[in-house]
Amino acid sequence: MTKYIIAHDVGTSNNKAVLVGVEGGVHGKVLKAYDIKYPRPGWAEQDPEDWWGAVTSSTRQLLLETGVSPADILCITFSTQMLGIVPMDEKGSALRQGIIWMDNRAPEEAKWVMNKFGGSSIFAAIAGAEIGGKDAIPKLIWLKKNEPETYSRMKCFLDLNGYLKYRCTGTMSMDWNNASGFGLDLKKKDWLRTIFKYIGFDLSKLPPLTRSIDKIGTLTKEAAEQFGLIEGTPVMGGAGDTASAAVGSGAVGEGEGHISMGTSAWVGVVTRKTPTGKNGVAAIQSADPEKALLLAQMEVAGGCLKWLGEQVCRTENADSTIANIFGYMDSKVMEVPAGSDYLIFMPWMYGERTPISDTYIRSGFLNLTPEHTREHLLRAVYEGVAYNIRWIIERVEKEYKFPLSSLRVIGGGALGHPWMQIIADVTGKKIETVRHAQEAGAVGVAMAAAVGLGIYKDFESLKKVVGVEYTYEPQAKNREVYDFLYCSFKELYPHLKGFYKRLNKKRCDQI
Repeated sequence: MTKYIIAHDVGTSNNKAVLVGVEGGVHGKVLKAYDIKYPRPGWAEQDPEDWWGAVTSSTRQLLLETGVSPADILCITFSTQMLGIVPMDEKGSALRQGIIWMDNRAPEEAKWVMNKFGGSSIFAAIAGAEIGGKDAIPKLIWLKKNEPETYSRMKCFLDLNGYLKYRCTGTMSMDWNNASGFGLDLKKKDWLRTIFKYIGFDLSKLPPLTRSIDKIGTLTKEAAEQFGLIEGTPVMGGAGDTASAAVGSGAVGEGEGHISMGTSAWVGVVTRKTPTGKNGVAAIQSADPEKALLLAQMEVAGGCLKWLGEQVCRTENADSTIANIFGYMDSKVMEVPAGSDYLIFMPWMYGERTPISDTYIRSGFLNLTPEHTREHLLRAVYEGVAYNIRWIIERVEKEYKFPLSSLRVIGGGALGHPWMQIIADVTGKKIETVRHAQEAGAVGVAMAAAVGLGIYKDFESLKKVVGVEYTYEPQAKNREVYDFLYCSFKELYPHLKGFYKRLNKKRCDQI
């Protein structure tokens, strides 16, 4: 009899409940949406009850649709958006709406924190990067400063993952991975207590820490009834979305890397070392207790293709006979030779994080001529994203000395065969897309739970569990043109950054 793990991939706009077999296969999934509230400009909040309603109702529907017995569910676990803040009182109630990762209410508090350490430059040298209004510690300071009653009544703060586990078990905690987004000592596996104390945050309000593979507790009678599961079903530690997806990529061995290709993108590498983030590359705790996870995030990747579908291929996007606009664009991209006749696209639609950190830089086509067609524009966008990914990979290889000869790919972008071949050709790396690429987060957190349950002896064992769907080898015939255009691509930013800063500072002033 097959046994299953219910893994919830709790994102910014919806929850995906996924039934994962112990062999790593996906046997069913249900989606439930919820709202984001914007009470003031720059603020973003969600109701914790909406999260709870989404995970419980989707679980009941998942069991109904798959016909799986609750007796065959080994555990429940969560992969969640990171950096959320839910203040909890002594009775276990949320004191306010959850402040989520995209909230940008605390830029002044971020400056204050950095100034406590001698300014932004010194802080970046110590921590690896400057912090901003979206970061967690500034928002905790904002809470103390602007909502003193909430801060005073707060027993501890939880993130989204910890809140859901508390509702399941009655135990308040935060896993190492999510805690590393707030301030975790990667060597000691403890809060950076000296830092929190130095900035005036009450250390008693820090939640207890657990591992992603730990059993946090079991479903209470009340929670089990709401889930439609058996009271006493184990609840595992879980992890943030990026760490869960990293496990779901199967790139789980020392120095192995993956690329996540969604609306945004990131390059990730796991390592037993305890590196410090630098030059836009963050170092956080992995779901594997023995490893750290290096993350270099690109602001927009698949979002560039979405823009193509909505604006450049607007007619086809509205055509009911075209089932998949991305498949349509893939077919058109194949009509254009590598290099798009020396047309270059900059994929920085919303600014960029890595390999450059710039909120003012924007996208554009360079070297456009009358000979270029719409199909050239399409391929140039695919290639522009690939150039940026190559730049990120080179940054990771140079800064951290990891030779990434091959990379696993997850996310919706992994389904696009032409794009994956372009990335292989541009980067010169072997690209391997995985089975269940779009459910990598749920599969990954489920497999972390399986390690915790003793089904697999360690994370390295999961490499064979996560199957490779397709492999793309770099084509030597395209190397020369892509090497030339990539070097040209890297030359653009130094020449254009001042122009874009002047232009977009003015534009923002007019909005």
